[in-house]
Amino acid sequence: MKQAFCFTLWIALTASTGMLSAAAQENEPAVDAIFKEFDNDNTPGCSLGVIRDNEFIYRRGYGMANLEHDIPLSNKSVFRIGSTSKQFTALAVALLANAGNLSVDDPVSKYFPEFPAWAEAMTVSQLVWHTSGIRDYLELAWLAGLTEEADYFTDDWVIDLLARQQETNFQPGDQYLYSNSGYLLLAHLVKRVTGQSLKDFADARIFGPLGMKQTHFHDDHTHIVPGRAAGYAPSEEGFRISMTTLDIVGDGGVYTTIDDLLLWDRNFYGNHLGSGESDLIKQLTTPGVLNNGEVLDYGFGLTVQHYRGLLMISHGGAFVGFRAEMIRFPEQRFSVAVLCNRSDGSPQEKARQVADHYLASLLEPKQDTVQDSTAKAISLDESELTRRKPNSSELEAYSGIYFSPELQVSYELKVLKDRLVFQVANKEPQEISALFGETFENPDWGSFRFVRDDNGEVTGFRLQSGRVRNLAFFREYSEKLQADPLSSGNY
Repeated sequence: MKQAFCFTLWIALTASTGMLSAAAQENEPAVDAIFKEFDNDNTPGCSLGVIRDNEFIYRRGYGMANLEHDIPLSNKSVFRIGSTSKQFTALAVALLANAGNLSVDDPVSKYFPEFPAWAEAMTVSQLVWHTSGIRDYLELAWLAGLTEEADYFTDDWVIDLLARQQETNFQPGDQYLYSNSGYLLLAHLVKRVTGQSLKDFADARIFGPLGMKQTHFHDDHTHIVPGRAAGYAPSEEGFRISMTTLDIVGDGGVYTTIDDLLLWDRNFYGNHLGSGESDLIKQLTTPGVLNNGEVLDYGFGLTVQHYRGLLMISHGGAFVGFRAEMIRFPEQRFSVAVLCNRSDGSPQEKARQVADHYLASLLEPKQDTVQDSTAKAISLDESELTRRKPNSSELEAYSGIYFSPELQVSYELKVLKDRLVFQVANKEPQEISALFGETFENPDWGSFRFVRDDNGEVTGFRLQSGRVRNLAFFREYSEKLQADPLSSGNY
């Protein structure tokens, strides 16, 4: 009873002291200048919170939360924070592990028996550290033709998609490659272990206990969020609304405020979650390790690195019209949170500029990053010398329909105006340009490496695209496609 009373008193005090420090703040012209371009009533912008010794020393909103209803941003505006959410998902897993409900060394196959054999060699901790090698589901969805913000898919669709993958990007534990799939699976792991959705678990075990009343995992896009900032993206006409109807959480999906992030930040200096042990915070901020013993700069949903000589723990996020960044300098008990409702908000850069101002006397000089333009020019010239320039008849050898069993989608390749293009679903045709040998590329889709059989016939290709490697497509037939209306249009 005494412990419960003390914890309730701690929550009340954290709320009241935050308000007092904000009320007493003075203007910081040097900080305001960082956000000057957003500080008006006709553009979206960012909200800022600067924390020292568990108190706000500065917080402000710059720009508008909603352009249609003329609502300005503030410390109470509710933002989607993208991948900054990952630390909360990782914490949920850590809480379950510390309570003995699971082990981070468990194989992924224990919780996802529907997955292929590769899941047997993959551990929960490797999902957390991005060393599992599992292909990124957002990249896979893009490659399947779901390239628009309005394109909708569900958790079940993603789980089925991942279960169809016949291989991973690399052997689990051998490399680090950021993958949203790992954290989506962690959200489902929480549900399969506890019977609760990640939203409900986090409400009960994280956000509720910390008093983060405006924070939640947004797993229902029809859910009304009081004080929500709308997301925007710049366009030729000004700004357009940039939101999503996806209900997937784990890799992202948290909505929160600057004020709530103060409560989250405080818990790193005096843990009140789980059994209250400091070991929980240590687990979150301890970097992972590869199979060869190499130590990463990524822990439990948090990046652990040094910035200008000081230890910094951070994570950013970017999805649709929202951008977020939170950085913490634990040895200085100093943190900066920047939440933006515009896709060009650049919170990572701005958060560091704010830190530069307040920690100027402690930071090492910035390192100059001067590129050798001569070396770059030579490299480009050499690349151009090796680039293929096949003619139309040579390109025709690649025309056909190619099917990916793992994506359950077909790409149609054809020659249009002496160029090789591909089309997926009802999307616009995209050109792929020859590089070298049998390899072609498209800047948005990646590289296509074609393979032939013993008779010299093209039988398929392997697609390398960012966080997806070696995705197999097999040719369905090889006869040349007849001209159609696409051949006379622009692409």
